[in-house]
Amino acid sequence: MNSITKYARLVKFSHTIFAMPFALMSFVYAVKSSPEDLSNSNPYWWAVLLVQVVLCMVFARNVAMGFNRWADREIDAKNPRTAMREIPSGAVSARAALWFVVVNAVLFVATAATINWLTAVLSPVALLVVMAYSYCKRFTSLAHMVLGLSLAIAPVGAYIAVRGEFALVPCVLALLVMTWCGSFDIIYALQDREFDKKEGLHSIPSKFSVRTSLYISIALHVVTIAALAWFVFLMPRSIWIWIGAAIFAAIIVMEHILVTPSRQRNIGIAFGTLNGLASTALAVFVIIGLLFA
Repeated sequence: MNSITKYARLVKFSHTIFAMPFALMSFVYAVKSSPEDLSNSNPYWWAVLLVQVVLCMVFARNVAMGFNRWADREIDAKNPRTAMREIPSGAVSARAALWFVVVNAVLFVATAATINWLTAVLSPVALLVVMAYSYCKRFTSLAHMVLGLSLAIAPVGAYIAVRGEFALVPCVLALLVMTWCGSFDIIYALQDREFDKKEGLHSIPSKFSVRTSLYISIALHVVTIAALAWFVFLMPRSIWIWIGAAIFAAIIVMEHILVTPSRQRNIGIAFGTLNGLASTALAVFVIIGLLFA
């Protein structure tokens, strides 16, 4: 059990709350829009598929964060904020972490291959994206958006798992997730602004002032709200979906009220608690709206 706890901490498993709700929203939308003859032949056909999608999400998350911790192990050791992470502190060895990544990558590709041909073909591409983020901050301040892209794969992948094709709705959700995640990652990166500048690492906060960084974060969240409105417009008319969208938007606004150039002590609350509540609330209300539409 202790080993499980160590690896869960290594990959920040609790942060699955950021992407998983959007995958579930997309999954339910895909199931509800599937041909009726499929549902009539087997009303529970989606159950096994849901397990496969959730497993893919878990394996991909483990690869992304495990590889990030492995790639950043020397940087984390220098940073007082991250020096006690599992690899720098010695709780998990670098070799064990890399093997953890390899095993989860194999499990991800193998599970994706059991769903349909498109998920099988795209699974290595998804892994490339989620792993690429770990090296982006070494050469570009757009690393925040690459992180957003890695999370944005979730709704598109979940839809493809069900329907075996691309569609507009999951792509709109992907735009929402990419800008939402990119924005709150800029806020999170404020904590390491001075360290990143000293080490020559690239981020929006290390390149711009705190105020300008927060303005960029706000601009990205404006795009997020626009994508949210587009998504709601594409959904069946339901008061539940509107409530979920309103809560999500309100939490985003609250995030920028709590974190200002003179009030950075609230970054932890804004990053973890508020964004977790936002994604969960939106998913719960959207799924209720879809189920009863």
